[in-house]
Amino acid sequence: MSLLAVAQFAPGTDRAANLDDIAALAADAAGRGAGLIVLPEYSSWFAPDLGEAWLEGAEALDGAFVSGLTSLSRELGIHLIAGMLEHASERRVSNTVVAVSPSEGHVATYRKIHLYDAFGQRESDWVEPGDLDPPETFEWDGLVVGLQTCYDLRFPEVTRRLVDAGADIVAVPSEWVRGPLKEHHWRTLITARALENTLYLAASDHTPPIGVGNSMIVDPMGVELAGLGETRGIAVAEVSAERIAAVREVNPALTLRRL
Repeated sequence: MSLLAVAQFAPGTDRAANLDDIAALAADAAGRGAGLIVLPEYSSWFAPDLGEAWLEGAEALDGAFVSGLTSLSRELGIHLIAGMLEHASERRVSNTVVAVSPSEGHVATYRKIHLYDAFGQRESDWVEPGDLDPPETFEWDGLVVGLQTCYDLRFPEVTRRLVDAGADIVAVPSEWVRGPLKEHHWRTLITARALENTLYLAASDHTPPIGVGNSMIVDPMGVELAGLGETRGIAVAEVSAERIAAVREVNPALTLRRL
């Protein structure tokens, strides 16, 4: 049995406090049997207003945040996925997602392709978009995991590219900002990406007042297996290759594509 968890909290500008929150949530999830935990976007450092402070909040991939995740992964014997601010250039950072394994350390990286220049925000003023490189995936418990983040959910081709790279699970660390209809968009897009690609989607958000919360795990038939409301915590669900195969037998949408 493979158990997957999503964890939600509200990261801030205290790096050590963020890692403490992650450690507590990961320990809770591991104690409930989860072997893979998806944490939010910007888990390493976050301030609600984009600006100069974001440059100071960024760090290297071999810095304290990824090192801390790796140590925690080894200590608990689990895989972790989390978003971070990574150094990119003198005036911009990368919105990066990293995955770490207890046996291999840092196993995959994703830098956000679609920046949040919408709903009155301008992420691209301070964040550098990721290159359109082939997606990095990793294997966990016989399942292939792919990475994307937040605003990418509005672009179906991102998840489709991951399923074409073999992904069975797509992890989506997010900071889905609250606003009119935003929670409706969040739920609809997560469900659609899982349904149209017949895979599991695990989306983790910040808790209010900035994020909508509502982190969830959705199965290949669009069923919400586990989820959270507005509070800090974790949700755990069972996932399996057998469920994916059974759904694709009934709904062979991927093999019936003509475009």
